[in-house]
Amino acid sequence: MQLISYNINGIRAALRNGLADWLSQNQFDILCFQEVKATHDVVDLDPFEQLGYQYHWHAAEKKGYSGVATFSRIAPTNVVMGCGLSVYDCEGRILRTDFGDLTVLNCYFPSGTTGEVRQGVKMEFLRDFYDYVQNLRQSRPNLIVVGDYNIAHNAIDIHDPVRNKNVTGFLPDERAWMDRWFAADMTDAFRYKHPADVAYSWWSYRAGARSSNKGWRIDYASVSEPLRPRIEDCRMLPDAVHADHCPVWLLLNDRVME
Repeated sequence: MQLISYNINGIRAALRNGLADWLSQNQFDILCFQEVKATHDVVDLDPFEQLGYQYHWHAAEKKGYSGVATFSRIAPTNVVMGCGLSVYDCEGRILRTDFGDLTVLNCYFPSGTTGEVRQGVKMEFLRDFYDYVQNLRQSRPNLIVVGDYNIAHNAIDIHDPVRNKNVTGFLPDERAWMDRWFAADMTDAFRYKHPADVAYSWWSYRAGARSSNKGWRIDYASVSEPLRPRIEDCRMLPDAVHADHCPVWLLLNDRVME
């Protein structure tokens, strides 16, 4: 099973930038998009349908903001929009799809870049999200949590860790949350398969950051302990240039779908 997680920073813009053509050249089973910035009724979804995808969508109440959407060639057996907390669900941040005994959470974490208020929201989200997932795992142990976490975990995951040590997305409290997250029987699939590789998933639009590869790895595929032996590979796909992020590609042994 092949899955990609991709913050596309506006699905209509990504389609204009060739997203559908790129997808047609690959054989992904599940597409998890973040920051779609639209409701499904204003997007031309024909290209996805022609490729055999059905979709489920969790848009933000605010137009042109946030939102997640999951497309799959495999029919989900259950779909849940949100996590049951209205403060986050109104922003379209979490979409759950179950495929048999496998659960995929498509997530867009708050960024905290607009000031102290939103940074506070981000930290509250991290605490609430951790508890939500730990509770969910009691009934759904085979769990994949993908998306834009808006946190670079370690120095290897950011091009300039010294200069950015006090910048949101690399703050000590955020990184400590990541430590706790991965200590709780969740595996960073990319780092599990590529422990020493430098790879980024987001680059600022400023100062040619992408061309000089001055990026951050803030997009993840986290896999729960029962699924870890089934991780075949996980990589960033920086050659896909439809937004300021690139996709995270996860390949799982197909036994997870049995």
